[in-house]
Amino acid sequence: MNAYDILKERGFVAQVTYEDDLRKAFEDGMVTFYTGFDPTADSLHIGHYIPIMAMAHLQRAGHKPIALMGGGTGMIGDPSGKSDLRKVLTVEDIDHNVACFKKQMAKFLDFDESKPNCAIIANNADWLRTLNYIDFLREVGALFSVNRMLTAECYKQRLERGLTFLEFNYMLMQSYDFLQLFHRHDCILQTGGDDQWSNMLSGADLIRRKEQKPAFALTFKLLLTHDGRKMGKTEKGALWLDPEKCSPYDFYQYWRNVDDADVEKCLGLLTFLPMDEVRRLGALKDSAINEAKRILAFAVTKLLHGEEEAARAQSAAEALFSNSGSNENMPTTTISQADFDADSRVIVWMAKAGMTKSNGEARKAIQQGGVVMNDAKLTDCDAHFTVEMLKEGVVVRKGKKTFHKFVME
Repeated sequence: MNAYDILKERGFVAQVTYEDDLRKAFEDGMVTFYTGFDPTADSLHIGHYIPIMAMAHLQRAGHKPIALMGGGTGMIGDPSGKSDLRKVLTVEDIDHNVACFKKQMAKFLDFDESKPNCAIIANNADWLRTLNYIDFLREVGALFSVNRMLTAECYKQRLERGLTFLEFNYMLMQSYDFLQLFHRHDCILQTGGDDQWSNMLSGADLIRRKEQKPAFALTFKLLLTHDGRKMGKTEKGALWLDPEKCSPYDFYQYWRNVDDADVEKCLGLLTFLPMDEVRRLGALKDSAINEAKRILAFAVTKLLHGEEEAARAQSAAEALFSNSGSNENMPTTTISQADFDADSRVIVWMAKAGMTKSNGEARKAIQQGGVVMNDAKLTDCDAHFTVEMLKEGVVVRKGKKTFHKFVME
C-alpha cells in the first residue's frame, strides 16, 4: 500500500500540495521527510503524538524521517495559534529540552544507523544560531512577498494585538530549515500539524523557486473530539508524554474514557492496529464499545510507557471500575506531617493532587454529591483528613472515573 494512502486511510491527512506527485514519489523510492518540533518545554505532549505516529507509519513503509529540533527557531517562538508573544527561552533551556525530546522519540522511531531509512535527529541551531543576517536576507528574504505573508493565517490573528518583527521572521526561518534539509539530506517533504500549513507552504515554495526541484507539504489533522473540541486537556493540564508529568495510570484513564464517537478515530490515529480491526472496534455499540476503549487505552499506553506499565495501569483501572477497593497502582499523594499541620482539608488536597483545578471546584463537586471518600459519599465541604485515616490510606473518588489515594508520609 502506498505510504500516502496508509496515512489517508488512517485519518491523518488534512492538506497536501501536489497530491498525485507526492503519491508517485512514495512509489518511486525512499522519500526523506521532516517534521519540526520547537522545544518550548522539557517534554512532548499529546499534540506532538499525531505527527510522531505519522512519521512512524511512513518509516515502517520504507521512508526516512528527520525529527528537526528547533534549537534555533525556539529562540524566537512560533506565533501560530498564539495570541501573545511566547516566552523567550535561554540557550541552556532549549538544549535541555531538545535532549528530553530525543529520548521520548526513540520510543516511536527507529534510529538504527545500519538501516538506510533510519531516523535522524537534526537541530536547526546548527545553521540558524550562526546565520549571517545580510546573507540570509539576500538569499532567502528577497524571495518572500510581505503582502503574501500578511495574508497567512498564522499572522492574521496576531495583527490586531501586535506582531513583533522577531516573530514575523519565523516563516522565513522555518522555510530556510526546509532548504537546509533539502541540501544536507535530500529532504523533499515537510510534515506537521495543520496549524503549520502557511509556514510549510512557504518552505516548499522556496525550494521550488530557488532550486527548481519538487518539494511537498503535508499536514495532519489536529486531535479533536467529534464535536470540535481539542483533545488532550485534563484537569491537571496538558496530557504530557513524560511519566513524571502525567502518570501511565492517568494517561491510560484518559483514553479509556474518551467519548464513544471518538473511539474509531483515536484507534486509527494513535495505534498501529490494522484498519479492519479499527473499523470493527469502532462499530461496536452501547456497552460493547467499552472493549474498544480498553484496547485503545492499553495500546496507546504500551507504545509510550511499555507493556509492563500499561498492564499496571489497566489492572488499577479495572480494580476501581469493579469496586474492588484500592490498588497499589492508583495515583497516590503522600502528605508530610508539616503539610498536614498546615492544612488537612479534603478540598485542599483534592486540588493539590490535580483532581480539581481549585478548592472551589472541589467544594462544588462535594455539594453536588459527586465525591466519595472510602466508599462513603462526602457531604461536608469542610471535612478534614485525620492522621489515622492517612496512615491506612484514603481513597477519594470524584465522579465515576477520577480516583486518588492519599497517605501519610
